[in-house]
Amino acid sequence: MRTYIINGGNKLEGIVKISGSKNSALPILASTILCGREYIIKNVPDIDDVKMMLEILILLGCSAYYEGGSCYINTKNLNTCDISDKLSKKLRSSIIFLGPMLGRNKVAKITYPGGCDIGSRPIDLHLYGLKELGVDVTEEGEFILCSSHNTKSNDISLRYPSVGATENLMLFALSVEGRTRIYNSAKEPEILDLQRFLVKCGYCVEGAGTDTITVFGSKNMAKNISYDEPVEYSIISDRIEAGTFMALAASTKSKICIKNVDKRYLSGIIKLYREAGCLIDDVEDYIYMINNDRIRAMDKISSRPYPGFPTDMQAQLMASLCRAEGTSYIEENVFENRFKHVSELNKMGANIVIKDNLAIINGVSKLHGENIDVRDLRGGAALVLAALSAEGRTVANNIEHIDRGYEKFANKLWNLGADIAEK
Repeated sequence: MRTYIINGGNKLEGIVKISGSKNSALPILASTILCGREYIIKNVPDIDDVKMMLEILILLGCSAYYEGGSCYINTKNLNTCDISDKLSKKLRSSIIFLGPMLGRNKVAKITYPGGCDIGSRPIDLHLYGLKELGVDVTEEGEFILCSSHNTKSNDISLRYPSVGATENLMLFALSVEGRTRIYNSAKEPEILDLQRFLVKCGYCVEGAGTDTITVFGSKNMAKNISYDEPVEYSIISDRIEAGTFMALAASTKSKICIKNVDKRYLSGIIKLYREAGCLIDDVEDYIYMINNDRIRAMDKISSRPYPGFPTDMQAQLMASLCRAEGTSYIEENVFENRFKHVSELNKMGANIVIKDNLAIINGVSKLHGENIDVRDLRGGAALVLAALSAEGRTVANNIEHIDRGYEKFANKLWNLGADIAEK
């Protein structure tokens, strides 16, 4: 068990560079197995989830390594269709291998995925969509066995715009002859990034960023693609990491310059913090954020699929609202178990009441250091923000959750003047 030791109360100042997007990197890495070729994926964050994705690629017979912010991958020697039970249980995003594995091998075996314990994340939409494309699916205990020998293109309507299901269906449909449309598809920026990568590879996909994605597939897709040179692609920056550092500035009454951001994907969060009293200036790929006092409380914020408020920012927003003037409300509509950080925030002096999926945050004048437990990725980041704004010493345990999605988090905070050390 690894720990952060944090002495809070310091105002922070400086420049922080945002890393590549975790939620773009994972599906793009999985998609490389569609065809046997070489890839150079740039601007990849150095995080544990990426390391596990590369481990899976290696276990599948591929060559994969990380160096200098890039992943170098060769999938020509893929030699199995079985995803390791151990790694699947550690990484929810391992399910994204199902679509490209089926497209490449016509068969796939995978266990139900793991990851953060933030509530039920069923894969029924993934399996429903695959069945609509002619995939035979057999569930045996914790294993999912799929075969795709009699596929057909089709129009698929998702009852919920699931990011993972949208990605899996996009990737599998590339191997299915004809035109497949995915209605009510997820519209997240990471979906658009995946489409850009696939187009760079030579595939035909359009509509990402809207609620209808069209895939023009081919059973012989490999014959339509040139293998002379590696595919090189640079993924987008991480909008959730950028939002986390905005929440940090608001929490600690600090002045932070956040660079390497795409403001198109942060407009909602920028608007919220401006309305709360923060000074924000955005120029090119920089966001300059200054907060000199307690922020104002916010009206009810509801997490929604993009372009709504992202569930991945709910905990960090809450951390900054703990010391706001007045009472704020956050409604969690995506995951039913994503308030695990609340008990730890309350231990630090916050006044948060949970009623079903609604958090009522009564702002307090100060927080105090405590011994706290990190239980998931985004909640862990939120607890660190709260500790940095608190008076006294905080010991944050189980920080390996944070390493899943934030690159060199403690180093970036330390460079801003935070008193934080890892033990």
